[in-house]
Amino acid sequence: MRADLARIVGERHVLPGDDPRYTADATVFSGVEGRADAVVLPASVDEVAAVVRWCAARGIPVIPRGGGTGWAGGAVPLGSGVVIALERLTAVRSFDPLQWRMEVEAGVTTATVRRLAREHGLCFPPDPGAAEESQIGGNVATNAGGPHCFKYGVTGAWVTGVEAVLATGEIVRVGGPVRKDVAGYDLAALLTGSEGTLGIITAVWLRLIPAPAGSWPVAAWYPDAAAGAEAVLRCMAAGPVPAVLEYLDGATLALVGGGFPGPRVAEAGFLLIAESDTGSADRDLLAQALAEGALTAPCVPQDPAALWRWRDGVSSVVASARGGKLAEDVAVPVERLAEAVDETVRIGARHGLEACSWGHAGDGNLHANLLLDRHDEDAVLRARAAADDVLEMAVRLGGTITGEHGVGLLKNGRLSRQWGPGAVGAHRAIKAALDPANLMNPGKKLA
Repeated sequence: MRADLARIVGERHVLPGDDPRYTADATVFSGVEGRADAVVLPASVDEVAAVVRWCAARGIPVIPRGGGTGWAGGAVPLGSGVVIALERLTAVRSFDPLQWRMEVEAGVTTATVRRLAREHGLCFPPDPGAAEESQIGGNVATNAGGPHCFKYGVTGAWVTGVEAVLATGEIVRVGGPVRKDVAGYDLAALLTGSEGTLGIITAVWLRLIPAPAGSWPVAAWYPDAAAGAEAVLRCMAAGPVPAVLEYLDGATLALVGGGFPGPRVAEAGFLLIAESDTGSADRDLLAQALAEGALTAPCVPQDPAALWRWRDGVSSVVASARGGKLAEDVAVPVERLAEAVDETVRIGARHGLEACSWGHAGDGNLHANLLLDRHDEDAVLRARAAADDVLEMAVRLGGTITGEHGVGLLKNGRLSRQWGPGAVGAHRAIKAALDPANLMNPGKKLA
């Protein structure tokens, strides 16, 4: 195997299948690690296709991998197969600032795309975490979200074309630089969010917009989730569309609140952060909507960049509190947000675990976290049982088992709780049509 793969990608770009840099993703915080037969690092779409053809001829699974920042285990190999890491596909194939578009290969990082856009007065709105490590191919494959997706939509809303390698090793290109295209089935949308189970995304066309005017955040502290959730609804009805509408619950604030870059209300059980990107007048209207029910008058952070650095660091601070965590990202109708936040804490307590949540309040998207020592096997098992209860809760409240992280490995098989038999059957039929031998990231995303 090693010799054959080396002839395709070069000997130094074939690594052992137990290389820890390529056998785990962010779920390592909850004890999830894998193993493959080999890891390859191709440098072009042609090399990706050649590796896939070699594997297909021998019935060997392939596991696509981006930056390894996912929280669903989607890039974790399940004991065999070839991991195809796309980090060397870093070309910006085209960039047309005057037409608000670019084509980039899968290994280009989120930060690079956003920087290139910003340097030309443009914006690529999706902002999932770990921007310096996460790669565009993985973002598209998981249809990643982020705080600014409340106003601007998830990654898929910004994809106009996809290049991918199918299970046969054939290279396909659908969509492209055109802004409107209704020819045929929407294969670009089908591959977006498919988590590597239908093909390996190797390049994408992205649309951009002129950069917003700036960042004008406002924060408000509430006694509990019920008061905060009511403020979310008032904020959405205030007139200006918030660019961001984020929350942190009381259990999260107990762990990270001390670092908040502004006046803190120590007894608060809920924090809301709203942001206008259209001016201070709109920010003030949002602040008025947030004021009712708040413990103090809403505060205007003096350093927006510091605020968002603090918010971006919440996950790592929480993970370090007990040595690890199991994270779920369910979403519920926004009017059920308070119920979901409070029940998440109760679910954790029922399983003997600390639980907390934060996330995208305007989307009803909770990052429900169960704190644990990842080396404590009993705690890991209890956390997985608790996570199952969180998924059940989300569906019961009219929501979804994943708002932005994907199904991956950790939620594989749970889709049938959310969808009826007909929809699940259609889901399986698509997989069977494009990957009849089940070699594309097997064990992930299935119903």
